[in-house]
Amino acid sequence: MMKDIKKPSVTGLEGVVAADTAISLVDGDKGHLVLRGYWAKELALKHAFEEVAHLIWRGSLPSDDQFNQLKKKLANERDLPEYTINILKQLPEQMDMMSVLRALVGTFVLEGARWPPTLDQAVAITAKIPTIIAYRHRLIQGKALVAPKANLSHIENYLYMLSGEAPQPAHVQALEAYSILTMEHGMNASTFTARVISSTESDIVSAISGAIGAMKGPLHGGAPSGVIEMLEEIGNKEQVEAWIRGALERGERLMGFGHRVYKTHDPRSLALKEMIGSLEGQDEWLDLAYEVEKQAVELLEEFKPGRRLYTNVEFYAAAIMRAVQLPEQLFSPTFTLSRTVGWTAHVLEQAENNRIFRPQSTYIGRTPN
Repeated sequence: MMKDIKKPSVTGLEGVVAADTAISLVDGDKGHLVLRGYWAKELALKHAFEEVAHLIWRGSLPSDDQFNQLKKKLANERDLPEYTINILKQLPEQMDMMSVLRALVGTFVLEGARWPPTLDQAVAITAKIPTIIAYRHRLIQGKALVAPKANLSHIENYLYMLSGEAPQPAHVQALEAYSILTMEHGMNASTFTARVISSTESDIVSAISGAIGAMKGPLHGGAPSGVIEMLEEIGNKEQVEAWIRGALERGERLMGFGHRVYKTHDPRSLALKEMIGSLEGQDEWLDLAYEVEKQAVELLEEFKPGRRLYTNVEFYAAAIMRAVQLPEQLFSPTFTLSRTVGWTAHVLEQAENNRIFRPQSTYIGRTPN
Protein backbone atom coordinates (compact mmCIF):
# COMPACT_ATOMS: atom_id res chain seq x y z
CA MET A 1 0.00 0.00 0.00
CA MET A 2 1.31 3.43 -0.95
CA LYS A 3 1.24 6.24 1.59
CA ASP A 4 0.36 9.78 0.72
CA ILE A 5 3.44 11.99 0.85
CA LYS A 6 2.54 15.62 1.37
CA LYS A 7 4.82 18.59 1.61
CA PRO A 8 3.78 22.19 2.12
CA SER A 9 3.22 24.02 -1.16
CA VAL A 10 3.10 27.71 -2.02
CA THR A 11 0.60 28.37 -4.78
CA GLY A 12 2.13 30.65 -7.36
CA LEU A 13 5.48 30.53 -5.52
CA GLU A 14 4.58 33.86 -3.91
CA GLY A 15 7.27 34.89 -1.43
CA VAL A 16 9.56 31.99 -2.41
CA VAL A 17 13.14 33.08 -3.16
CA ALA A 18 14.24 31.50 -6.44
CA ALA A 19 17.63 33.16 -7.04
CA ASP A 20 20.17 35.67 -5.82
CA THR A 21 20.46 38.75 -8.01
CA ALA A 22 22.49 41.95 -8.14
CA ILE A 23 20.25 43.51 -10.79
CA SER A 24 17.33 45.00 -8.86
CA LEU A 25 15.63 45.30 -5.48
CA VAL A 26 11.85 45.62 -5.25
CA ASP A 27 10.61 46.45 -1.73
CA GLY A 28 6.85 46.79 -1.86
CA ASP A 29 6.39 47.67 1.81
CA LYS A 30 8.80 50.60 1.66
CA GLY A 31 8.05 51.60 -1.92
CA HIS A 32 11.64 51.11 -3.07
CA LEU A 33 12.93 50.18 -6.52
CA VAL A 34 16.72 49.96 -6.78
CA LEU A 35 18.53 49.17 -10.03
CA ARG A 36 22.16 48.08 -9.58
CA GLY A 37 22.57 50.27 -6.51
CA TYR A 38 20.74 53.34 -7.88
CA TRP A 39 17.25 54.62 -7.15
CA ALA A 40 15.14 53.96 -10.24
CA LYS A 41 13.54 57.39 -9.90
CA GLU A 42 16.89 59.16 -10.16
CA LEU A 43 17.86 57.10 -13.18
CA ALA A 44 14.60 57.91 -14.99
CA LEU A 45 14.85 61.63 -14.31
CA LYS A 46 18.56 62.14 -14.99
CA HIS A 47 19.74 59.49 -17.45
CA ALA A 48 19.12 58.22 -20.97
CA PHE A 49 17.74 54.79 -21.89
CA GLU A 50 21.13 53.66 -23.20
CA GLU A 51 22.91 54.72 -20.00
CA VAL A 52 20.54 52.70 -17.82
CA ALA A 53 20.71 49.72 -20.18
CA HIS A 54 24.50 49.78 -19.77
CA LEU A 55 24.02 49.86 -16.00
CA ILE A 56 21.58 46.92 -16.03
CA TRP A 57 23.77 44.83 -18.32
CA ARG A 58 27.24 45.69 -17.01
CA GLY A 59 26.69 46.89 -13.43
CA SER A 60 27.88 50.49 -13.81
CA LEU A 61 26.84 53.69 -15.50
CA PRO A 62 28.85 54.24 -18.67
CA SER A 63 31.61 56.70 -19.35
CA ASP A 64 31.01 59.04 -22.27
CA ASP A 65 32.93 56.69 -24.53
CA GLN A 66 31.03 53.62 -23.34
CA PHE A 67 27.73 55.48 -23.75
CA ASN A 68 28.53 56.39 -27.34
CA GLN A 69 29.70 52.87 -28.09
CA LEU A 70 26.47 51.36 -26.82
CA LYS A 71 24.34 53.86 -28.74
CA LYS A 72 26.26 52.98 -31.90
CA LYS A 73 25.98 49.25 -31.29
CA LEU A 74 22.22 49.44 -30.71
CA ALA A 75 21.81 51.56 -33.84
CA ASN A 76 23.85 49.13 -35.93
CA GLU A 77 21.73 46.17 -34.80
CA ARG A 78 18.29 47.67 -35.57
CA ASP A 79 17.92 46.24 -39.06
CA LEU A 80 16.03 42.96 -39.40
CA PRO A 81 17.38 40.11 -41.53
CA GLU A 82 15.64 39.81 -44.89
CA TYR A 83 14.23 36.41 -43.96
CA THR A 84 12.62 37.88 -40.83
CA ILE A 85 10.99 40.65 -42.89
CA ASN A 86 9.70 38.06 -45.36
CA ILE A 87 8.16 36.03 -42.54
CA LEU A 88 6.66 39.20 -41.05
CA LYS A 89 4.90 39.98 -44.33
CA GLN A 90 3.38 36.49 -44.43
CA LEU A 91 1.85 36.51 -40.94
CA PRO A 92 -1.97 36.71 -40.78
CA GLU A 93 -3.40 40.16 -40.13
CA GLN A 94 -5.42 38.95 -37.13
CA MET A 95 -2.28 37.78 -35.30
CA ASP A 96 -1.78 40.04 -32.26
CA MET A 97 1.44 42.00 -31.83
CA MET A 98 2.76 40.03 -28.85
CA SER A 99 2.36 36.79 -30.81
CA VAL A 100 4.19 38.42 -33.72
CA LEU A 101 7.04 39.40 -31.41
CA ARG A 102 7.23 35.91 -29.92
CA ALA A 103 7.32 34.31 -33.36
CA LEU A 104 9.84 36.66 -34.98
CA VAL A 105 12.28 36.81 -32.08
CA GLY A 106 12.37 33.03 -32.42
CA THR A 107 13.71 33.43 -35.97
CA PHE A 108 16.83 35.32 -34.90
CA VAL A 109 20.07 33.57 -35.75
CA LEU A 110 22.66 35.30 -33.59
CA GLU A 111 26.38 34.83 -33.78
CA GLY A 112 27.45 32.17 -31.28
CA ALA A 113 23.83 31.72 -30.27
CA ARG A 114 24.48 28.59 -28.24
CA TRP A 115 24.75 28.72 -24.45
CA PRO A 116 26.26 30.59 -22.61
CA PRO A 117 24.65 33.88 -23.68
CA THR A 118 26.67 37.01 -24.46
CA LEU A 119 26.17 40.74 -24.03
CA ASP A 120 26.38 41.22 -27.80
CA GLN A 121 23.40 38.88 -28.19
CA ALA A 122 21.47 40.83 -25.55
CA VAL A 123 22.14 44.10 -27.39
CA ALA A 124 21.12 42.62 -30.74
CA ILE A 125 17.76 41.35 -29.47
CA THR A 126 17.03 44.62 -27.65
CA ALA A 127 17.82 46.66 -30.77
CA LYS A 128 15.61 44.60 -33.10
CA ILE A 129 12.40 44.39 -31.07
CA PRO A 130 11.32 48.03 -31.70
CA THR A 131 11.88 47.47 -35.43
CA ILE A 132 9.57 44.44 -35.41
CA ILE A 133 6.85 46.43 -33.65
CA ALA A 134 7.14 49.43 -35.98
CA TYR A 135 7.27 47.35 -39.18
CA ARG A 136 4.29 45.23 -38.17
CA HIS A 137 2.29 48.31 -37.15
CA ARG A 138 2.86 50.02 -40.49
CA LEU A 139 2.17 46.86 -42.49
CA ILE A 140 -1.20 46.44 -40.76
CA GLN A 141 -1.97 50.08 -41.60
CA GLY A 142 -1.03 49.53 -45.24
CA LYS A 143 1.82 52.05 -44.99
CA ALA A 144 5.38 51.85 -46.27
CA LEU A 145 8.01 50.66 -43.83
CA VAL A 146 10.19 53.35 -42.26
CA ALA A 147 13.83 52.35 -41.98
CA PRO A 148 15.59 53.07 -38.68
CA LYS A 149 17.83 56.13 -38.36
CA ALA A 150 21.23 55.52 -36.83
CA ASN A 151 21.53 59.07 -35.46
CA LEU A 152 18.43 58.76 -33.26
CA SER A 153 18.32 57.40 -29.73
CA HIS A 154 16.63 54.08 -28.98
CA ILE A 155 13.27 55.59 -27.94
CA GLU A 156 13.35 58.50 -30.38
CA ASN A 157 13.98 56.08 -33.26
CA TYR A 158 11.08 53.85 -32.13
CA LEU A 159 8.61 56.74 -32.25
CA TYR A 160 10.05 57.90 -35.59
CA MET A 161 9.67 54.46 -37.17
CA LEU A 162 6.06 54.19 -36.01
CA SER A 163 4.94 57.51 -37.49
CA GLY A 164 7.56 58.39 -40.10
CA GLU A 165 7.85 61.83 -38.49
CA ALA A 166 10.22 63.38 -35.97
CA PRO A 167 8.61 62.95 -32.53
CA GLN A 168 8.02 65.83 -30.13
CA PRO A 169 10.83 66.18 -27.56
CA ALA A 170 8.31 66.05 -24.69
CA HIS A 171 6.96 62.74 -25.98
CA VAL A 172 10.46 61.27 -26.29
CA GLN A 173 11.31 62.40 -22.76
CA ALA A 174 8.11 60.95 -21.32
CA LEU A 175 8.36 57.59 -23.08
CA GLU A 176 12.06 57.30 -22.29
CA ALA A 177 11.39 57.81 -18.57
CA TYR A 178 8.63 55.20 -18.71
CA SER A 179 10.94 52.78 -20.54
CA ILE A 180 13.67 53.17 -17.93
CA LEU A 181 11.23 52.56 -15.10
CA THR A 182 9.83 49.40 -16.72
CA MET A 183 13.20 48.09 -17.85
CA GLU A 184 13.62 45.81 -14.86
CA HIS A 185 11.42 44.83 -11.92
CA GLY A 186 12.70 41.83 -9.98
CA MET A 187 11.66 38.21 -10.31
CA ASN A 188 8.35 38.75 -12.06
CA ALA A 189 6.65 36.05 -14.13
CA SER A 190 8.35 36.82 -17.44
CA THR A 191 11.80 37.28 -15.91
CA PHE A 192 11.45 33.99 -14.04
CA THR A 193 10.43 32.34 -17.30
CA ALA A 194 13.56 33.64 -19.02
CA ARG A 195 15.80 32.40 -16.20
CA VAL A 196 14.15 28.97 -16.10
CA ILE A 197 14.68 28.50 -19.84
CA SER A 198 18.26 29.73 -19.64
CA SER A 199 18.94 27.42 -16.69
CA THR A 200 18.49 24.44 -19.04
CA GLU A 201 21.42 25.89 -21.07
CA SER A 202 19.07 26.78 -23.88
CA ASP A 203 19.99 29.82 -26.00
CA ILE A 204 19.09 33.43 -25.22
CA VAL A 205 16.67 33.60 -28.17
CA SER A 206 14.58 30.82 -26.63
CA ALA A 207 14.69 32.51 -23.21
CA ILE A 208 13.43 35.84 -24.56
CA SER A 209 10.78 34.16 -26.73
CA GLY A 210 9.48 32.43 -23.59
CA ALA A 211 9.53 35.68 -21.62
CA ILE A 212 7.45 37.36 -24.32
CA GLY A 213 4.96 34.51 -24.05
CA ALA A 214 4.64 35.19 -20.32
CA MET A 215 4.34 38.95 -20.86
CA LYS A 216 1.50 38.30 -23.30
CA GLY A 217 -0.77 37.19 -20.46
CA PRO A 218 -3.18 39.93 -19.31
CA LEU A 219 -2.31 39.34 -15.64
CA HIS A 220 1.28 40.41 -16.35
CA GLY A 221 1.61 42.72 -19.35
CA GLY A 222 -2.00 43.83 -19.71
CA ALA A 223 -2.62 47.20 -21.34
CA PRO A 224 -3.78 50.10 -19.13
CA SER A 225 -6.82 50.67 -21.34
CA GLY A 226 -9.08 51.25 -18.31
CA VAL A 227 -7.04 54.29 -17.32
CA ILE A 228 -7.29 55.77 -20.80
CA GLU A 229 -11.06 55.25 -20.81
CA MET A 230 -11.26 57.03 -17.45
CA LEU A 231 -9.18 59.98 -18.66
CA GLU A 232 -11.22 60.26 -21.85
CA GLU A 233 -14.47 60.25 -19.85
CA ILE A 234 -13.18 63.02 -17.58
CA GLY A 235 -12.14 64.97 -20.67
CA ASN A 236 -10.61 68.11 -19.14
CA LYS A 237 -9.20 69.46 -15.89
CA GLU A 238 -12.39 71.36 -15.02
CA GLN A 239 -14.33 68.08 -14.75
CA VAL A 240 -11.83 66.18 -12.61
CA GLU A 241 -13.22 66.67 -9.09
CA ALA A 242 -16.88 66.16 -10.04
CA TRP A 243 -16.13 63.02 -12.07
CA ILE A 244 -13.97 61.36 -9.39
CA ARG A 245 -16.32 62.28 -6.56
CA GLY A 246 -19.24 60.84 -8.50
CA ALA A 247 -17.38 57.61 -9.25
CA LEU A 248 -16.42 57.12 -5.60
CA GLU A 249 -19.95 57.87 -4.40
CA ARG A 250 -21.19 55.11 -6.74
CA GLY A 251 -18.62 52.72 -5.28
CA GLU A 252 -16.68 52.46 -8.53
CA ARG A 253 -12.98 51.66 -8.69
CA LEU A 254 -10.54 54.28 -9.96
CA MET A 255 -8.33 52.68 -12.58
CA GLY A 256 -4.57 52.98 -12.14
CA PHE A 257 -4.64 53.14 -8.33
CA GLY A 258 -3.21 50.44 -6.04
CA HIS A 259 -0.56 47.78 -6.76
CA ARG A 260 -0.13 44.13 -5.81
CA VAL A 261 3.49 44.62 -4.72
CA TYR A 262 3.71 48.23 -3.56
CA LYS A 263 1.80 48.92 -0.33
CA THR A 264 2.70 52.59 -0.46
CA HIS A 265 3.67 54.88 -3.35
CA ASP A 266 4.83 53.05 -6.50
CA PRO A 267 8.30 54.64 -6.96
CA ARG A 268 7.93 54.41 -10.73
CA SER A 269 4.74 56.44 -10.57
CA LEU A 270 6.41 59.08 -8.39
CA ALA A 271 9.18 59.45 -10.95
CA LEU A 272 6.76 59.78 -13.86
CA LYS A 273 4.66 62.26 -11.89
CA GLU A 274 7.71 64.46 -11.29
CA MET A 275 8.84 64.21 -14.89
CA ILE A 276 5.36 64.94 -16.29
CA GLY A 277 5.02 67.87 -13.89
CA SER A 278 8.17 69.34 -15.42
CA LEU A 279 6.51 69.17 -18.86
CA GLU A 280 3.45 71.18 -17.82
CA GLY A 281 1.82 72.93 -20.73
CA GLN A 282 3.53 70.81 -23.39
CA ASP A 283 0.82 68.14 -23.75
CA GLU A 284 -2.82 68.31 -22.67
CA TRP A 285 -3.10 64.60 -21.85
CA LEU A 286 -0.08 64.69 -19.56
CA ASP A 287 -1.50 67.80 -17.88
CA LEU A 288 -4.87 66.08 -17.39
CA ALA A 289 -3.28 62.97 -15.86
CA TYR A 290 -1.27 65.12 -13.45
CA GLU A 291 -4.43 66.88 -12.24
CA VAL A 292 -6.43 63.64 -11.97
CA GLU A 293 -3.73 62.03 -9.82
CA LYS A 294 -3.55 65.05 -7.53
CA GLN A 295 -7.28 65.22 -6.84
CA ALA A 296 -7.88 61.45 -6.83
CA VAL A 297 -5.39 60.85 -4.01
CA GLU A 298 -7.07 63.53 -1.90
CA LEU A 299 -10.56 62.18 -2.57
CA LEU A 300 -9.54 58.55 -1.99
CA GLU A 301 -8.26 59.51 1.45
CA GLU A 302 -11.59 61.23 2.11
CA PHE A 303 -13.72 58.29 0.94
CA LYS A 304 -11.40 55.44 2.02
CA PRO A 305 -9.26 56.72 4.90
CA GLY A 306 -6.23 54.62 5.75
CA ARG A 307 -6.37 52.49 2.58
CA ARG A 308 -3.18 54.08 1.16
CA LEU A 309 -4.32 53.94 -2.45
CA TYR A 310 -1.86 55.67 -4.74
CA THR A 311 -1.22 55.69 -8.47
CA ASN A 312 0.71 52.78 -9.96
CA VAL A 313 3.02 52.97 -12.96
CA GLU A 314 0.18 52.01 -15.30
CA PHE A 315 -1.67 55.25 -14.50
CA TYR A 316 1.00 57.49 -15.94
CA ALA A 317 1.89 54.87 -18.57
CA ALA A 318 -1.63 55.25 -19.93
CA ALA A 319 -1.29 59.02 -20.09
CA ILE A 320 2.05 58.73 -21.88
CA MET A 321 0.78 56.14 -24.37
CA ARG A 322 -2.23 58.35 -25.11
CA ALA A 323 -0.07 61.45 -25.48
CA VAL A 324 2.32 59.82 -27.98
CA GLN A 325 -0.73 58.42 -29.83
CA LEU A 326 0.11 54.75 -29.41
CA PRO A 327 -2.92 52.52 -30.06
CA GLU A 328 -3.87 50.00 -27.38
CA GLN A 329 -2.40 47.06 -29.29
CA LEU A 330 1.05 48.64 -28.91
CA PHE A 331 0.94 49.10 -25.11
CA SER A 332 2.23 45.66 -24.10
CA PRO A 333 4.75 45.52 -26.98
CA THR A 334 6.14 48.90 -25.91
CA PHE A 335 6.43 47.59 -22.34
CA THR A 336 8.22 44.58 -23.82
CA LEU A 337 10.82 46.60 -25.73
CA SER A 338 12.02 48.12 -22.46
CA ARG A 339 11.74 44.97 -20.32
CA THR A 340 13.95 43.10 -22.82
CA VAL A 341 16.93 44.80 -21.19
CA GLY A 342 16.02 43.30 -17.81
CA TRP A 343 15.25 39.87 -19.24
CA THR A 344 18.56 39.64 -21.05
CA ALA A 345 20.44 40.87 -17.97
CA HIS A 346 18.86 38.07 -15.93
CA VAL A 347 19.75 35.51 -18.60
CA LEU A 348 23.37 36.69 -18.44
CA GLU A 349 23.32 36.59 -14.64
CA GLN A 350 21.80 33.09 -14.61
CA ALA A 351 24.68 31.84 -16.74
CA GLU A 352 27.26 33.15 -14.29
CA ASN A 353 26.32 30.59 -11.64
CA ASN A 354 23.88 28.29 -13.35
CA ARG A 355 21.82 25.56 -11.80
CA ILE A 356 18.74 24.19 -13.50
CA PHE A 357 15.44 25.08 -11.86
CA ARG A 358 13.74 21.89 -10.68
CA PRO A 359 10.99 22.63 -8.15
CA GLN A 360 8.71 19.95 -6.77
CA SER A 361 4.95 19.74 -6.67
CA THR A 362 2.52 18.40 -4.11
CA TYR A 363 0.55 15.44 -5.44
CA ILE A 364 -3.12 15.80 -4.51
CA GLY A 365 -4.51 12.94 -6.56
CA ARG A 366 -5.49 9.43 -5.55
CA THR A 367 -2.98 6.70 -4.77
CA PRO A 368 -3.51 2.97 -5.39
CA ASN A 369 -4.48 0.67 -2.48
